[in-house]
Amino acid sequence: MLLNEIRDAVTTVQSDIAAGPITPNVLPEEIRNYLASRYDFKQTVSLEEVVADVEKMLRTWQVQVTHPRYFGLFNPSVTLASVVADALVAMYNPQLAAWRTSPAANEIERHTLAWLAAKFGFPANAISTFTSGGAEANLSAVIAALTRAFPEYGERGLRGLQATATVYLSGEAHHSFTKIAHMTGLGRQALRTVLTDSELKMDVEDLARRVAEDRGNGFTPLMVVGTAGTTGAGAIDPLPGLARFCRRENLWFHVDAAWGGAAVISPVLRDHLSGIDAADSITCDAHKWFSVPMGAGMFFCRHNDAVAAAFHAETSYMPPTTIGPVTDPYTSSVQWSRRFIGLKLFLTLAHYGESGYIDMIEHQTRMGEVLRESLKCAGWRIVNKTPLPLVCFTRDGLDTTTFLAALLERQIAWMSEVRLGNGAPVLRACITSFRTTESDIKSVVTEMSRLT
Repeated sequence: MLLNEIRDAVTTVQSDIAAGPITPNVLPEEIRNYLASRYDFKQTVSLEEVVADVEKMLRTWQVQVTHPRYFGLFNPSVTLASVVADALVAMYNPQLAAWRTSPAANEIERHTLAWLAAKFGFPANAISTFTSGGAEANLSAVIAALTRAFPEYGERGLRGLQATATVYLSGEAHHSFTKIAHMTGLGRQALRTVLTDSELKMDVEDLARRVAEDRGNGFTPLMVVGTAGTTGAGAIDPLPGLARFCRRENLWFHVDAAWGGAAVISPVLRDHLSGIDAADSITCDAHKWFSVPMGAGMFFCRHNDAVAAAFHAETSYMPPTTIGPVTDPYTSSVQWSRRFIGLKLFLTLAHYGESGYIDMIEHQTRMGEVLRESLKCAGWRIVNKTPLPLVCFTRDGLDTTTFLAALLERQIAWMSEVRLGNGAPVLRACITSFRTTESDIKSVVTEMSRLT
């Protein structure tokens, strides 16, 4: 009964969104006045009425990221199975802090994570957990790296370090690391921005120079962050070279594959992630290219002892540790109380199978190629190089801000503006939906050409 009702609702919503506008035209005051006039929370409202009203607001006042012509940041269309999963989780409300409280949920997550960890080439004893998103996974990596490199960090904090620890990443890396440097106490000045090559990939020679320079100046290099699918241009850093360098220099090697990590299951794409198996830790978001709802990040680490030391906790009000080969998530992750995040990936994977997921990912990859070729044929210039379905492009004399405003006003597509390196602003389009078709793309390119 539940499945049929959700299927019907999802089908209706998908159809309405695909036929409707992509972006709203609304100011904060309009929404605030609307809410204030209807919901003072002193009067009751029937559930049917308020649900209908919220649905109306979401369809009217929201960028429709599941629209097949939404080519923006990686907010995907979502599978029916993942929507059903979130409904089940909300109904049963399992608490995953302790294994004993939710044995089934914890084992479903462990089983699902083990599948992907093996795809990454991690050993069977690697530890992994679902997170709220990539930022939490990246934070987990830095904390584990600090704990392993400086055993006194957990008790004494950064005061116990004899020298300032430094982290190396390219200017194309995700900016969550600036927050992480702040939160961990390393300080934002501990981040070292490494140069990139003409394809916006990290320059290993410049990395080696920066590390040697820092060591000579009394700093303690801690970790290198390689990115597998940068947000701006979809660049994949030279993971094998970074892995060799980190082994030689005894540095923690973290790969932020929040988006591109899903490519590891594709026979067409997996070679582009060569070297990821040598990482100490990996970030991958299921709520990106695995097409499940927010938020579902994942953190993988080959050093379970470092993770255990970083997040250990003991208290009398939690259930006793279960005897056997199990780990209580509250002792191995940033979160304490935690939702059953992993069911949405498990249910989709079980329903589609590996082959179904591969088809979805490779379809989007093909649509990325269709977009590149269509743009070239229409006289646009492609300015990034990536195997992933993300296209950055421009043409002579283009005012990107004005062009994007016209694009949105006419509801042609949702795209964004990006600066790559020190270059001028260009247009950025990413195929985020497995529902995007070749006809969608060719229609968009045709309409775009009429605007210039």
